[in-house]
Amino acid sequence: MRLLLLLAPGMLASHFLCAQDPVFSQFYSAPLQLNPAFAGSAIAPRVGMIYRHQWPNLDNAYRTYNAYYEQPLDRLNSGIGFQVEGDNAGNGLLKGTRVSALYAYHLPVGKRYLVSIGLEAGLRQSTINWSKLVFPDQIDAVNGNVYQSGELPPANNANTTFDASAGLLLISEEFWIGASLKHLNTPNESFLLVNNNLNGGLPLRYTAHAGTDIIVKKGNKGKPDAFLSPNLLFTSQGPYQQINAGAYVGVGALQTGVWYRHTFGNADAVIAMAGVRQGIFKFGISYDLTVSGLTGYTGGAYEVSLGLLFDQQKSAQTRKKRVDWSDCMHMFR
Repeated sequence: MRLLLLLAPGMLASHFLCAQDPVFSQFYSAPLQLNPAFAGSAIAPRVGMIYRHQWPNLDNAYRTYNAYYEQPLDRLNSGIGFQVEGDNAGNGLLKGTRVSALYAYHLPVGKRYLVSIGLEAGLRQSTINWSKLVFPDQIDAVNGNVYQSGELPPANNANTTFDASAGLLLISEEFWIGASLKHLNTPNESFLLVNNNLNGGLPLRYTAHAGTDIIVKKGNKGKPDAFLSPNLLFTSQGPYQQINAGAYVGVGALQTGVWYRHTFGNADAVIAMAGVRQGIFKFGISYDLTVSGLTGYTGGAYEVSLGLLFDQQKSAQTRKKRVDWSDCMHMFR
């Protein structure tokens, strides 16, 4: 009930509300959500999904999923992708669904580098369950929530908007670095003030990310390399910023990873991940251990990811052509 009371004023004053995108701890398991320039970056068609359950102790406060498909178009030096994302906040109080298509152009620079420029366009729909809101006029000091609220629901409990994003990515054998801008048109997601200019819309989301692969031991007879892959993520949206720093470690079919997330106002979480990569199949599970003042109250967060990379069907000639830049990112493989 306390959570709903805190959320209700924010819903009513939606023209002052700054929404924030969900950010996955396993951010490279949702590559198209991270950066549109990743469309077609793998050596073959790839499909994947990820599910995040955040703060489960607070009545299923936040649940998010992302599913995607992408593939390279080698003859056109391009890649395409499609993704769908769902977000459930407040145990069904506020829901969001996003569907988008992506295109990326891949520009080789010499023999060692590739620049990818990506664009994304899609639709976002937000819905609010007014019956789950609790307002102050419903509360009795002794008996709690017993009265009918005098607050009137919005005329429309769903809002659908167009959304556009763009990204840039530089890939080499040794490293990759990228940046993306989400919500270029700052879509208005308000329910009460959809046509009111007071609402500035969904804030731009700025993201920068980078990483490198360090091969510890080459795999023999087609077995995966043993590797260490440090990586960094910075994202900013409205008044919120966060940075994730850590590394993947892979030995044989096993992969692990550890990251630290800092939100610039306070330490947030330590993230531990473990997974398996076998053939075209990849599976990962992670847990966010809260280290902020919310420790012991939220239950942290966990994620489960699944990916399939259909590279077994690629010819030796195509594989040789793409190996210089595509095979460096082991977390995608």
